[in-house]
Amino acid sequence: MGNSISLNEIKKPINDEIDIFNSKFKASLKSSVMLLDKISMYLIKSKGKQMRPIFILLSANICGKINESTYRFATMVELLHTATLIHDDVVDDSYKRRGFFSINALWKNKVAVLVGDYLLSKGLLISLNNDDFKTLKLISNTVKSMSEAEILQIQKARKLDIEEDIYFEIIRKKTASLISTCCAGAAMSVNSSEEIINKMQLIGEYIGIAFQIKDDLFDYEEEDTLLGKPRRIDIKEQKMTLPLIYLLKNSGYTQKKEIINIIKNHNTDNDKISKVIELVKSSGGIEYTKNKMLKYQNKALELINDFPPSVYKNSLEQLIYFTVNRNS
Repeated sequence: MGNSISLNEIKKPINDEIDIFNSKFKASLKSSVMLLDKISMYLIKSKGKQMRPIFILLSANICGKINESTYRFATMVELLHTATLIHDDVVDDSYKRRGFFSINALWKNKVAVLVGDYLLSKGLLISLNNDDFKTLKLISNTVKSMSEAEILQIQKARKLDIEEDIYFEIIRKKTASLISTCCAGAAMSVNSSEEIINKMQLIGEYIGIAFQIKDDLFDYEEEDTLLGKPRRIDIKEQKMTLPLIYLLKNSGYTQKKEIINIIKNHNTDNDKISKVIELVKSSGGIEYTKNKMLKYQNKALELINDFPPSVYKNSLEQLIYFTVNRNS
């Protein structure tokens, strides 16, 4: 079902709502400071696939009827998410995002950090000014989880001692928590029952885990099959992802020592990294990782089955297929 469907097709049932969201998001960025306004316009121009608003608007339509609270929640999520991305680019010294120059590349780190803080405060104020305390609590916990997971990942990269259970804890908190928050908050915004909110949260979590595993697999693909993420970036940054964890777990003492030595001390040597990638492939690490990804995809699809048929349900199912079949 729907393996090659485009994101534009998936969005069709919510095209009008996406337009309404975009105008509300644009309005939320308004500032009396000219430089902030200029940067905000640049952010709007360089926006990505808009996966989070799509998840929110589809989920809300599956659970009830979209209202102002849904749009506020989508705006808040996008503001907070954009803030974390801007801060990430500063932390990672990244000068490009989605093919555009990052804020820190154009306006330097100091301005980028302050713009991130500004967006964070705007997101919080949208909630507080409208008494959206439940969704504010939900997303505040998410930002906390994401920060903890990032720091845990950095801590583990120093020793390269990450086990599979820690890897899943990191991706659940770092990536899946935001998508699960989108789905749960959308259900909250249309006054769904606690049971439905919990179910949507779990659907989002499973999709998010599958999404991140797919991202990790990009590191092992050939350059010409990739449109987005540069290959081998995880190994160069000493990030322990599932294919590598699988290889280390199934290597003898000498080979394990050699792999760790390459990742720690020779992670810019393309020939040595190629050797690690070949070892991952021959160990069955790629197949193992793909099977895990499909397991989470199927868990999400099973839970969606419980909802009554609708164009929105179809689109969310297609979106799940899209997350594991995308090429960027």
